[in-house]
Amino acid sequence: MKPINIAALALLGITAFAQDVQFDYDRSANFGTYKTYHWIDYRPVMPGDELLDQDIKRAVDEQLAGKALRRVESGGDLVVGYQAGVTQEKEFDGLGGGWGPWAGPLGWGNGRVTTSTIDVGKLTIGLFDPQAKKLVWRGAASKTLNINKDPDKNYRNLEKAIAKLFRNYPPGMAKK
Repeated sequence: MKPINIAALALLGITAFAQDVQFDYDRSANFGTYKTYHWIDYRPVMPGDELLDQDIKRAVDEQLAGKALRRVESGGDLVVGYQAGVTQEKEFDGLGGGWGPWAGPLGWGNGRVTTSTIDVGKLTIGLFDPQAKKLVWRGAASKTLNINKDPDKNYRNLEKAIAKLFRNYPPGMAKK
């Protein structure tokens, strides 16, 4: 995955994330002991990226508050950070071969297949235990990006994706 700045993600509509989520966690961590958290920025927020950065943090804050975690400015039981990126993938569309009356003489059609490049965005959130100096929970959401969304709809989509992601926190308490 190539790293890009948050402004580029905003232009692409990173908040179209929805369905593809994965998570993992440290099975030896006692998640019941974590009561507070603070944010860390992996890299400085670039000018023009502040609004999307605020939106991501606000959506995560809402979910963590619902998990009885309280945000503090420093010295939290957990340190929270995120990374965002975009990859490009090939998408194949059109009619290929097949069987039946539409197929050619050998059973394969003479259809056309077209390819296009699509952008897939990924948002990864990490929860670190600063006392143990290790990652204790990581979740990622990814989805094809849609550049035609309005900012309010983008934020609602971001909230839904983060909510789905944090259903898996704390581990073992996931709602099905």
